[in-house]
Amino acid sequence: MAGCASPPVPQRTPVSNIPPLTTEQSNSITIHALGLVGTPYRYGGNTPEGGFDCSGLIGYVYRSSLGQVPPRTVSRMASFGRPVAMSEIRSGDLVLFGNSTPSHAGIYVGDGRFVHAPSTGGEVRLDRLDGVYWSRQPTQARRP
Repeated sequence: MAGCASPPVPQRTPVSNIPPLTTEQSNSITIHALGLVGTPYRYGGNTPEGGFDCSGLIGYVYRSSLGQVPPRTVSRMASFGRPVAMSEIRSGDLVLFGNSTPSHAGIYVGDGRFVHAPSTGGEVRLDRLDGVYWSRQPTQARRP
């Protein structure tokens, strides 16, 4: 997952004052993210034509679906929106992977699944949080 790793950020940005997502917004994000499955991975990428890295995918989906622009780096996404208990996660929430400074992120789409741009040579895909690899990663959720 080094392709999505972000350098440490000395200060965290304050928690966002953006209102929580409505059900319609959550559904829009989910549908948009699922529609990008199969798009090639590209480090620094943030368009379907040029490919995506994990934070570029999230930025593109949120900008296209809501007009909101989340932080460009995964480490800064750790302060975007509000923390959500994993037992309360819903479609449209962000899932962040890593210890104190997350190094990878995706968009939760329901039923224990998330969409993400995993690594060089890969493509945007749908994975399960309870999969062998992801279930072993420290995970947090954020709700814009």
